[in-house]
Amino acid sequence: MSSKQEVKIHEKYIPLWQDPSRYFVITGGRGSGKSFGVAVFLLNLTYEQGHKVLFTRYTMISAQTSIIPEFIEKIDLMGVSEDFRITKDEIINLTTGSSIIFKGIRTSSGNQTAALKSLNGVTTFVLDEAEELVDETVFDKIDFSVRSQLKQNRCILILNPTTKEHWIYKRFFGSRGVIDGYNGSTDDITFVHTDYRDNKKNLSKSFLNQVMDMKARRPDKYQHQILGGWLAKAEGTVFRNWRVGDYLQTEHSCYGQDFGFSVDITTLVKISVNKEDRKMWIREIYGKPNLSTEEIAIRNKMECGMDLIICDSAEPRLINEIKRKGVNIKPTIKRQGSILSGIALMQDFEIIVDRNSHGIVKELNNYTWQDKNAKPIDGFNHFLDAARYALQYLVQGVNSGKYVVR
Repeated sequence: MSSKQEVKIHEKYIPLWQDPSRYFVITGGRGSGKSFGVAVFLLNLTYEQGHKVLFTRYTMISAQTSIIPEFIEKIDLMGVSEDFRITKDEIINLTTGSSIIFKGIRTSSGNQTAALKSLNGVTTFVLDEAEELVDETVFDKIDFSVRSQLKQNRCILILNPTTKEHWIYKRFFGSRGVIDGYNGSTDDITFVHTDYRDNKKNLSKSFLNQVMDMKARRPDKYQHQILGGWLAKAEGTVFRNWRVGDYLQTEHSCYGQDFGFSVDITTLVKISVNKEDRKMWIREIYGKPNLSTEEIAIRNKMECGMDLIICDSAEPRLINEIKRKGVNIKPTIKRQGSILSGIALMQDFEIIVDRNSHGIVKELNNYTWQDKNAKPIDGFNHFLDAARYALQYLVQGVNSGKYVVR
């Protein structure tokens, strides 16, 4: 039988217990201990009756193999394993009945926002790795569902700061004049920021040596990744071969379209290319969420007439319906590796973005490679995917249902 142990956390996390705020924004760089501090708080919170914590990440393949083992480690450290029952997606405090439920916002079955916001009795909503959620409306829908009248309602965002274009920065920092590294409360928001210097006793000598090496060689990277500073522009962007300029119509042009599902935007762009000089010009036509098939068809006919549109191939039924409404639209050809090959093709061109195409500029500044594998993030890519479909068609063509090199 385990004996209870007092687990100490950094004093900067004490406001999680004491502040009456609704929003808690927890930021920090690598090795800052922010995940540990929040996990210990949540486990302690379950010792109060009537709490239901919804712990989410944008993508969560299996809580049982990813997040829950981290919580079990803290439970063992606290010496209270007999107080908890643990399932594949829930931790229940047997002494009070309060629980922590683990769910992904996006799973293999699609976007789960509707299911998450319908959960009854949630008192605390936690968004871990919050920087991965690029759609603020998804956060809002779950946020509005946290409305218990008997307990303090909390929305806790845990993140490594990314770019100042991210909605989290604009909403919680930029619009309020909150600076990097701020600890304190304002406007019903509590900010907690830590970095490795607050957690040195729990870090290996090898890690600390790496930190010092990065500080000497790459002070910009040290400021962002280690100290947790916000970037004016995202690091590791997929496309660096672009500039803003005047749109030039060439003899090779067409439209590209990416369909939005649920809260994602449906986008339409126009591109033209100079194959010899390897230049492409791109113009944003529209980007709107929640468009019906009828609305897409009307907008496309109004903007494109009978000019060709190359679109996402994921919804054949939707494409056929738009076709029947008199739109000249064809699906892109997708096959294994087509995303990376399309990105490589775009990287081979100088990209000139029309001066009024602010949505495209935002995506180019924030469409980055994932840290753990050679794939781009699934975000900030709706205009860029549409441009990719169109460019692949113009450069490679379509012949008998297959792309061929011209």
